[in-house]
Amino acid sequence: MNSTILNTNDIFKRLLNGETILPNDPEMEVLLRESYETKKVLIEINNAADPKYILEKLSQILDKKLKNVAVFTPIYINYGKNINIGENVFINFDCTFLALGGITIEDDVLIGPKVSLITENHPLDPKLRKGLTAKPIHIKKNAWIGANATILPGVTIGENAVIAAGAVVSKDVPDHAVVGGVPAKIIKTI
Repeated sequence: MNSTILNTNDIFKRLLNGETILPNDPEMEVLLRESYETKKVLIEINNAADPKYILEKLSQILDKKLKNVAVFTPIYINYGKNINIGENVFINFDCTFLALGGITIEDDVLIGPKVSLITENHPLDPKLRKGLTAKPIHIKKNAWIGANATILPGVTIGENAVIAAGAVVSKDVPDHAVVGGVPAKIIKTI
């Protein structure tokens, strides 16, 4: 095998492993191509009204069969193969999933409208700022993410936790906690 042939999944594995990807990376074209392929399917999903069709097409983007998941479109995803969604999940209108770092949504999760799950970031160093870094987001069982909340890279939302509407979550949220604000802080425990 020719060692100069690129593994088309390598850039995605390197992002999942925490590597910084610079704009001149030889596989950046692969990342962009996959993102635009996802966008083509999203155009179909976001113009559909049949829940079965939406779920079928979303399963295609995620490359996994989804069970008992309800999605109100539109939804925006840049790369679906790093997203894992459990059963009995509800995703409301106008959500954005930037998923190069990996997103896990366990069973019975509620996601409100306009929620953003952002696994990607850029280095602080000005010389590397156009690079891309990623850290996973994990939303545990029965969590509820309120409208217009933003979950940032590397955050785990605990089981039964509630994220108040409009919160920006930059740190892990314990099980049974209610958090709110910018940045989100614990309001109470349930």
